[in-house]
Amino acid sequence: MAFENPSREQIADILRHAGNIAVVGLSDRTDRTSYMVAQAMQNRGYRIIPVNPKATEILGEKCYPSLKDIPEPVGIVNVFRRSEYCPEVAKEAAEIGAKVLWLQQGIISEESAAIAEEHGMIAIMDRCIKVEDSIALGGK
Repeated sequence: MAFENPSREQIADILRHAGNIAVVGLSDRTDRTSYMVAQAMQNRGYRIIPVNPKATEILGEKCYPSLKDIPEPVGIVNVFRRSEYCPEVAKEAAEIGAKVLWLQQGIISEESAAIAEEHGMIAIMDRCIKVEDSIALGGK
């Protein structure tokens, strides 16, 4: 069966109950899409947890080298990594008990979606969380 993203109504519900959003591949460079998207989500009231092994703090939040290093629950794992790295991220997301694996716009990994679903997570691919928040919730 081919992968299908959740409906807009389901995405709105996911975002309403997001909890902490770990952003894997979040750059500390302000000109990067990951930074701009995470900053917009933070400005809309979401709690962002940066995941980048090369940074210590991004957007005023402590940065963690991996998902496993985050000491608190994560609802959504938002991924800004190339597709070939996503299966490993999906496995780590499953290990920490995340509820949603969200691959940003332009990122598609059927293997990652299968890993997520196999571990009871909802998978979303090739969608921008900032855009979906604006559409589904009007930017909260």
